[in-house]
Amino acid sequence: MNGRKGIDPQTSCREDVALESLMDLDKGRMSRLVFQHPGLYERELERIFARCWLFVAHESQIPKAGDYVTTYMGQDNVIIVRQKDGGIKGFLNSCPHRGNKVCFADAGNARQFICNYHGWSFAIDGRLKGMHASEAFDSTGFDFEGHGLHPVARIDSYRGLVFATLDDRAPDLADYLGDMRYYLDAVFDMDDEGTEFVGGCVKSVIRCNWKLAAENFVGDALHAGWTHDSGARAMVGEGVDDLHKSPERSYQVNFNGHGWEFNQDIIGNCASLGDKELVKYLYAMQPRVAERLDDFRSRMIGSISSCTIFPNTSFLAGQNTFRTWHPRGPQEIELHVWTFVNKSAPPEIKERWRKGSMLTFSPSGVFEMDDGENWEYATRTNDGYVTRRQDLYIGLGRHTRVHDTSLPGNVYQGQVNEANQRAFYQRWLDLMGAAVWSDVPRRDVPTEAAV
Repeated sequence: MNGRKGIDPQTSCREDVALESLMDLDKGRMSRLVFQHPGLYERELERIFARCWLFVAHESQIPKAGDYVTTYMGQDNVIIVRQKDGGIKGFLNSCPHRGNKVCFADAGNARQFICNYHGWSFAIDGRLKGMHASEAFDSTGFDFEGHGLHPVARIDSYRGLVFATLDDRAPDLADYLGDMRYYLDAVFDMDDEGTEFVGGCVKSVIRCNWKLAAENFVGDALHAGWTHDSGARAMVGEGVDDLHKSPERSYQVNFNGHGWEFNQDIIGNCASLGDKELVKYLYAMQPRVAERLDDFRSRMIGSISSCTIFPNTSFLAGQNTFRTWHPRGPQEIELHVWTFVNKSAPPEIKERWRKGSMLTFSPSGVFEMDDGENWEYATRTNDGYVTRRQDLYIGLGRHTRVHDTSLPGNVYQGQVNEANQRAFYQRWLDLMGAAVWSDVPRRDVPTEAAV
């Protein structure tokens, strides 16, 4: 097909597909079946969402013992709860008796969790405490120890961001994030107090494949100057800058599927909100961040940029929207969105950011509606019997890797690029093809030719 090593033209979404036939990233080619095939989606649940470290909470959401949030790891619902000793634990939100959902609230504080079905009650550390008609169980020699809530395999945090994995063979979180920690610090470690979430969680449903949203944020600066031009003009009277004309101080960096595209304009994303007070705040922060971290990262704090932590967590510096793309089948996601701010910021600055985040990236936000429509039609159009047999191009920016740099990770010149998207799909392919974590190759050293 189209002169490349591709999928068999006779393959359909009802048949098995060979992973190696889906992509030729060296040539910038990819099959549309990665967004459509139900068998691939089931494997994603097993080999990506049941295995990777996934974002589950921000520490500011659960400050006190008994504070909890419920969220998803793939399609597995989980409870994340602060313990009496200050630690954090996570459990499947499912009663081990008949599988009923144990906690129906999105967030709150609890001394225990009680199942509606048969009254099984669980301590915040997951232990089974008792149940309705417990004497009926006592007479059978029932083992309370072995019937608590099922724990996540591991849980850890970085700069206030809490991650969990369902695979006890996963690498440590620090190793999983790797070189991306250097860049995450630019936004989540501006000062000693760190960040917090404000304003609650906004949820919506978009009828698209989860990877379309994740890869948009991992490296698609190209669409901004076209898709979001009219929205930017309506808000601030001018369009999005034509970034491809000045790539000298803009970059794409990636590490094992995580990626960030950015430039060095300090306040570019924030400026698109049209809020001069936020611009002043970031300019005041910049020298402090330079002293705390370094000058390079101090110029990332509000730049025109976007980031995805593989597989399904993304954020925008400057506009301060933070989101997870929870899969709901091959053609639907449930989007959870928060606004993050510096904890030390004045209350009026936090409120301005919350409103700005809602104006731009919420279900009724100017830019979110643009993106959602594109992703839905990109997903729906691929349903076509003939259409899904045509390959896609993902080769922009090949041969732009930078060797002569002290920056960590795999660095590419110019944020209008598809290097991060290729790295994202390479990581997807590596995980999908590996039976266990030890079989997953590291991608610390890129293979593309350098500048």
